Amino acid sequence: MTSLNLTSSPVQLSADLIDIESPSHHEQEIADAIFDALSRIDGAETARIKNTVLARTNRGLGSRVILAGHIDTVPLADNTPHRLSDGILHGCGAVDMKTGLAVYLNAFATLAASEDLTRDITLVCYEGEEVSTEYNGLGFVESELPDWLTGDVALLGEPSGGIIEAGCQGTIRVRVTAHGTRAHSARAWLGENAAHLLAPVLTRINEYEPRRVTIDGCEYREGINVVKLDSFVATNTIPDSAEMLVNFRFAPDRSVEDAMAHLNEVLGEQASISVEVDDVAAAALPGLSQPAAAELVAAVGGEFRAKFGWTDVSRFSTLGIPAVNFGPGDPGYAHKPDEQCPVDQITHVADVLRTFLTSSNEG
Repeated sequence: MTSLNLTSSPVQLSADLIDIESPSHHEQEIADAIFDALSRIDGAETARIKNTVLARTNRGLGSRVILAGHIDTVPLADNTPHRLSDGILHGCGAVDMKTGLAVYLNAFATLAASEDLTRDITLVCYEGEEVSTEYNGLGFVESELPDWLTGDVALLGEPSGGIIEAGCQGTIRVRVTAHGTRAHSARAWLGENAAHLLAPVLTRINEYEPRRVTIDGCEYREGINVVKLDSFVATNTIPDSAEMLVNFRFAPDRSVEDAMAHLNEVLGEQASISVEVDDVAAAALPGLSQPAAAELVAAVGGEFRAKFGWTDVSRFSTLGIPAVNFGPGDPGYAHKPDEQCPVDQITHVADVLRTFLTSSNEG
């Protein structure tokens, strides 16, 4: 079994984690290595569900911080093992998110028994983030060991450029289908073109003016967009069916129900048009006004911004726990063959996290 030294530098630990290949559904090797290493830490309580590994301190320190990071990556692209060049760490997971995971593992390993620790820590290293929700290890923990997901603030090691990205947008994807009548294109009057029936809906989406909203000092931008459009039978045939996928990214001040109602209002009602929900995920409020989250903002020097897109902070928000994304790496490099992260961002995030976990606890 691969052996990990969690107390080595976060940069070295990042490289070691990258070298354990762990695309989604193939996380057992890295889960085994992490569980073995955490089990050897004095005073740490550990647990495991499939390939999701948990550890926590129970020192009665007055508040609890949850550090969560996924252990899986997207499929490899000939980008392992790691490569370190000119202060840049390259490799699959260098951004999403083995560097963030390494920082969190190192913080837990070096502080769990330290007198400097001022907040209890729960560490969640979970499988299946890059695939369908049914495989997400956080979901397993929520259903089987819910007491492990209690805390005052949660940090997700998702890449955020070394600053706090708070909350996340919600997302709704619907399938809009038009039903027409098939006919020969030379006798178009005998049919009804389903593709043309989508035109009024497309026009409303094109003319839609997205809202901007500021919450806890974070500006979120909404948007409704067609992300797929399809209609075809043959080059000489009027199509009797046409469909498009429409994606609504909404700000965290909207509930799923409110967002769905707004989307339906924009799409409008029209004969021969049906709307079916394809995917939905709730947004997450930033919660930066909560004491523990405010102290984290102070530790990072007051620098924060809204998170565009959806992350697992939403799961914590539904549990009433303020959650932020905080990890090294430019999200623009995520999932790319040339995935890479500056070493100084790894050390910066590690330093800030250590400051936060050892600072005066007002909770």
